[in-house]
Amino acid sequence: MTATDSRAFWRFWSASTVSRTGSGITAVALPLVALTSLHATTLQVTLLAAASQAAWLLLGLPAGVIAQRVPLRALQVSMDMVRMVAMGSVPVAWWLDRLTFVHLLLTALITGLATVIFDIANSTFLPALVSKEELTARNSLISGTDAVTQTGAPSVSGLLIKAVGAVDVLVIDSISYLISAVTLWTLPERRPKPLPQVPVLALIREGCAFVMRHPVMRPCVIWATVSNFFTAALMALTPLYLVREVGASPTVVGLVIAADGVGSLLGSMVATRLSVRIGTARAMIASGVLGGALALVIPVTTSLGDIGYFVIGNAAVSMAVVIGSILARTHRQVESPPELLSRVMATVRFISWGALPVGALLSGLLADSIGLRPALWMVCAGFLLAPLVLISSTVRKLRDLSGARV
Repeated sequence: MTATDSRAFWRFWSASTVSRTGSGITAVALPLVALTSLHATTLQVTLLAAASQAAWLLLGLPAGVIAQRVPLRALQVSMDMVRMVAMGSVPVAWWLDRLTFVHLLLTALITGLATVIFDIANSTFLPALVSKEELTARNSLISGTDAVTQTGAPSVSGLLIKAVGAVDVLVIDSISYLISAVTLWTLPERRPKPLPQVPVLALIREGCAFVMRHPVMRPCVIWATVSNFFTAALMALTPLYLVREVGASPTVVGLVIAADGVGSLLGSMVATRLSVRIGTARAMIASGVLGGALALVIPVTTSLGDIGYFVIGNAAVSMAVVIGSILARTHRQVESPPELLSRVMATVRFISWGALPVGALLSGLLADSIGLRPALWMVCAGFLLAPLVLISSTVRKLRDLSGARV
């Protein structure tokens, strides 16, 4: 990597870090706005979580084509500005005494739509900034940074909410998107290669076909879909369970959610070393089994006195998911033809991240019907299905994900 490329990467990294710090704060603040300011029901809170992820079902596949037809830097800056306005509208509405649950729902949906396009462009932009040899290390660095923000931001969010209220904390997220946009604007533009005059649906089908026919990417997508389904379900139930079953304060909720970031940080730190030692395929399976087993200690938490079980299980799940995500994402970025990369990333995220709103919504319906604690037990047990997907596929026979012939 040249000095110029190195500076560009660090500006790229800085923009992502600032934006995700604000988003980490919002992950705690937005559901608490619904719970404490609008007195939302269990189903409404989980519906809010579902709305923030529903965009992957609505826009996941077209986003890959959009990212291949629009200059990447300008696209990311535009999506940051959309998110800034959407998130900033919540405190404004609150100050004017006009905030409603429908407003929160629309904010979550609009922010989610912009995030889908931003993330696809962001994932496509990174390989243009670094060499193939550096991708795993750079992906680990980005995942590690995300883990730090996931650890620190929720904790800070809990303290800020206690000091100024959940609504006012959303101002910070709005400002973070503005800072991200300004930083990204300093990067060199990466214009996609012109696409042939082919219908959008045909382009989408081409990306889907490549993923579905690939002997490694296909099971990895299924693994990611299962992981994301139960991760979203756990995230949706966490603030509800901690507040209503455990009696936790916003500060404690933020600290417990921060355990997600601790696990993510550990996963990002060991992913590269673990993959070198035992292979990328084996690392995904081993970490998945460990994370799924430890997830079963989460529902043991019944009071503030034994909340450590929730922390340990939450961290273990996040560690396993991050290790698998780093290794699978790097494999896609290296193995996909450059002209298909954005559509491959969009296909994978449409399928796997499309499970997020479904998991969040179904967890709410389940909790409404059988209770929060039984629903939490079922969700935590589901994490063991993710490594089972890999064990049941060709990945089981491989040392490394790249060891399969296409």
